[in-house]
Amino acid sequence: MIQMESRMHRNTYPTFPKWRKVAYGGMQPGFDDNHTDESFLEDMIMNANVVKRDLVKVMLDSVSISQYLCIVALVVLVWTYTLRDIFTERSLVLLNIVLLGAGFFVVLLTAEILSFGLLLNYFLKISFFITGLYVLSPVYQTLTRSISSDSIWALTASLIILHLFLHDYSGSTVKASRALENSIFTSNISLNASIVASLLIASRLPSRLHVFAIVLFSLQVFLFAPFVSYCIKNSSFRLHLCFSLGLMGVTLFFVYRLHLLLFIFLLSILVFVNLVCPYWLIRIQEYKFEINGPWDEAKLCFDVME
Repeated sequence: MIQMESRMHRNTYPTFPKWRKVAYGGMQPGFDDNHTDESFLEDMIMNANVVKRDLVKVMLDSVSISQYLCIVALVVLVWTYTLRDIFTERSLVLLNIVLLGAGFFVVLLTAEILSFGLLLNYFLKISFFITGLYVLSPVYQTLTRSISSDSIWALTASLIILHLFLHDYSGSTVKASRALENSIFTSNISLNASIVASLLIASRLPSRLHVFAIVLFSLQVFLFAPFVSYCIKNSSFRLHLCFSLGLMGVTLFFVYRLHLLLFIFLLSILVFVNLVCPYWLIRIQEYKFEINGPWDEAKLCFDVME
């Protein structure tokens, strides 16, 4: 009799299965869909993916940004001197020849794999490119006759700012195998903005040779300067630093000769990019807090069978 009563007493209290983690959409009888037990926070991980950065390393990496800012500043200087008739047609043609020869020389010294067939291919493409520019020079010269000069300067400045804002400073578009779709898209917009700005400036020049020389100079810089800079950096980081610092010094010198206020503005930008921004990045890393745990979205892993 006592045994029967104890059995009836146990049957009056329902038993529930032990809670366990289930896949998405799974429901366990007797538990709410948001139920957690005491072991839920045992898998919590804090700052698992936070990268600890070094101030010197960040400052050295920021040199690439300052380098390209100086390259664009030199292009704008050449535009200004050409519009003021300080640079003649012959000076621009000579500058183009020097830049083209220096670029090929750097690529020859730093390229890992380079054959005669590849050089011949490059030479033919550049020849067609230069010939096409020369044939289209009269079209570029009369492209903006009906537009006022003030509108041209404002549009050119806006396009250069857009070019600098969207330019790929990491060099991922140079390394095609590692480039992402987003970086390729934004870099194409940046390149197109620089080309349109070059054509707008060229349309204000008096002669056909002037137009051809300034467009060729601009396209050489905007198209090939990132590739040449990447080759130098990939070959020797120390050489990359020397080249960048020398380029900054030359740019600041010519900007100082042009206008003192522009010199102060450019110097402030370089100091902000190379010193203030890296220090700022290191300081805000202290406030970065990341939490990972069982509540995160599941990552599916598939084993590829050959």
